[in-house]
Amino acid sequence: MASGDERRFDVLRAIVADYVSNQEPVGSKALVDRHNLGVSSATVRNDMAALEEDGYITQPHTSAGRIPTDKGYRLFVDRLSEIKPLSSAERKAIRNFLEGALDLDDVLRRSVRLLAQLTRQVAVVQYPTLTSSTVRHVEVVPLTPARLMLVLITDTGRVDQRTVDLGDVVTEDGVATLRDVLNNTLAGHRLIDAAAKVAELPDQGPTELRDALTRVCTVLVESLVEHPEERLVLGGTANLTRNVADFPGSLRQVLEALEEQVVVLKLLAAARNPGAIAVRIGGENEDEQMRSTSVVSIGYGSDDLLLGGMGVVGPTRMDYPGTIAAVRAVANYVGQILSGK
Repeated sequence: MASGDERRFDVLRAIVADYVSNQEPVGSKALVDRHNLGVSSATVRNDMAALEEDGYITQPHTSAGRIPTDKGYRLFVDRLSEIKPLSSAERKAIRNFLEGALDLDDVLRRSVRLLAQLTRQVAVVQYPTLTSSTVRHVEVVPLTPARLMLVLITDTGRVDQRTVDLGDVVTEDGVATLRDVLNNTLAGHRLIDAAAKVAELPDQGPTELRDALTRVCTVLVESLVEHPEERLVLGGTANLTRNVADFPGSLRQVLEALEEQVVVLKLLAAARNPGAIAVRIGGENEDEQMRSTSVVSIGYGSDDLLLGGMGVVGPTRMDYPGTIAAVRAVANYVGQILSGK
């Protein structure tokens, strides 16, 4: 499309708006009636013919109006000069809802629920990747004289609890020593580095606690590696069933794909930087099962640290400006909460 042909883009934008709103093919008369395009129906028809020839819109069946193609949606999204921000009341409601969370799990569950409600799509949030987290503290709690609970706390708020059977009695002073050894060695280190240090701990601790340290470290290393089964929180899947017509013959495939975490993680992979929105439309999605969907994703974290990704999955007939605004707002607050800002 020629860069100077703003009128044709206005026609495309109007077609996108009407089709997203009404789910009905759009005709030239309807465009003239609903939008202040400043031209006649004949001119709009000519513009629509040109847009169709260039592949931005298509006619789903004879004598029908036109609907946007993936290419048309892509141009529309790329030409979004500004995203209408959420109102101050909406932003305040998001902040209050998320700040009431009790822990990391609660933050992510609330985020998914909120995104699904705001966008009426499927919401996905990735747990903070452990490789980017650091150990804040390791608490050692005696359950019995021969059994301990280890509580690993990261800077992103992740809490992992493990029990350790020591095989022998350890005194209160011994427990305090274990706690000091673990924190002196691991606190402040990235989890990927802490995992390597754990293997060296038994030889560095007091001789009388070597066996206890060996058992503790064997269990602790499980908390320092990724847990694939915990990496995603998904919500709002039922939203896809509201408009089955948006997924002709493929809704089941979409739902099956969403159950595969590898597929969903790939969808979020486009969001590499905190605050940077990525939009994949239809055939741009790598997985064939997802080619009737659009994915709006974003990275969350602090300015210099990407903790994870989040986003929404829905039909290509999506309210892109509203969805982008909601995803960006939720990601911003989640990043602030988990970064302690």
